[in-house]
Amino acid sequence: MTATPVHAPLTDAERINLRRAKWGGLVGTALEQYDFVIYGTASALVFNAVFFPEVSPAVGYLGSFGAYAVGFFARPLGGLFFARFGDRLGRKWVLVSTLYLMGIATFLIGALPTFGQVGILAPVLLVLLRCLQGFGAGAEMAGGSVLLTETAPIGRRGRTGSLVWVGASAGTALGAVVWLVVQALFPADALLTWGWRVVFFSSILVTIAAYVMRRKLHDSAVFTETREQREAAAVEERLSPVAAVWRNGRRNVARVFLLVAGVSVNSYTYQVFMGSYLVSQVGVDKWVFTQALLIGAICGMGGAYFFGWLADRLGRRPAYGSCAVVMILLPVPAFLMLDTGDPWLITLVIVLGFVFAAEGSVGAQTAFLSELFGSRYRYAGVTLGRELASVVGGAGPLVFSALLTWAAGSWVPVAVVMMLVMVISLFTTLRAPETRDRDLYTTADAA
Repeated sequence: MTATPVHAPLTDAERINLRRAKWGGLVGTALEQYDFVIYGTASALVFNAVFFPEVSPAVGYLGSFGAYAVGFFARPLGGLFFARFGDRLGRKWVLVSTLYLMGIATFLIGALPTFGQVGILAPVLLVLLRCLQGFGAGAEMAGGSVLLTETAPIGRRGRTGSLVWVGASAGTALGAVVWLVVQALFPADALLTWGWRVVFFSSILVTIAAYVMRRKLHDSAVFTETREQREAAAVEERLSPVAAVWRNGRRNVARVFLLVAGVSVNSYTYQVFMGSYLVSQVGVDKWVFTQALLIGAICGMGGAYFFGWLADRLGRRPAYGSCAVVMILLPVPAFLMLDTGDPWLITLVIVLGFVFAAEGSVGAQTAFLSELFGSRYRYAGVTLGRELASVVGGAGPLVFSALLTWAAGSWVPVAVVMMLVMVISLFTTLRAPETRDRDLYTTADAA
């Protein structure tokens, strides 16, 4: 199977499907991130009092972030489950299925009884629905990333794939706007009783919008034109895509894991943990963090697209490596600025966290991760590596809350861990192959 020539113009049908893929990936990922950011913000600001009221604030945050982390442990399971279908039935089938699963789970969280109403059953139900959220999310971002990378013309894969993360940042901004509106409309007591539920019920509107964008989406030419080749290989080896990638592509799965893990830890630290740190340790009003989250997410959209563009211009490794260096240097000055309690400095920290950690680095990664794998099990490889790494990142707020308690409120251990995981990711980047404009039709992995 030969690749499309580098300068071959897109047909009208390919151009239409590329436009649909862009909007489908952007809006679908916005839904996932919206679901996660409203849950993460609730974990930092509300859930410790709603679901864990009979313990100290520190233990309440541990319980709240523990429930948050559980969703990330469910992500690899969802990724493994849907990866079988993503490389066989197509990327669209998975993207629509996960859309429904995440939207329904998020809506039902808003309907949960509180601890005061049903006791321990309340946090148990919260954890179960959080698992469903994570199970669906386990294939969402990998699916959108692979579809956009495969659909994009050569020379534009980086910036096209980065639209997944532009959507993620848009979802974060939307979640921050909704939280700001709810905090403005409801007094503190009403926010804790039923105001927070409005935020979760609003997810149904985002789910409907994402479905409208995805219903006419088609799979990429790379997927459809190599289907017979993949099916013949699967029959010959009698392996599922997940088993095949584990047998033949473990090295690149490990690369993806190490590339993503450091970013994931830092991303969720800026988006979630710093909110609880500011409220519980610095004594900052909840409004300050929510407003900073909104501004950071808006700036993150530009960061994601810029580093995707840079990956097309300079290569995958230079674009991502530059983000990694900044993320190694940032944690210490970031916490020093947070400790001032100054709203402007807090906003600057969150903006830098979004531009480099939450969106810029993953914008540079999107095409990079897909190009590491051959056509036969690309979806499975990206999903397996990404979602195993997400477990590490999702557990970050829980681990850091425990470290903060252990260190009597000192942020130093948190900053050290943030830097160490990024050193590992940077080293992995330097050892990885450069994949810019690689032939996506070939079955061989990058070496």
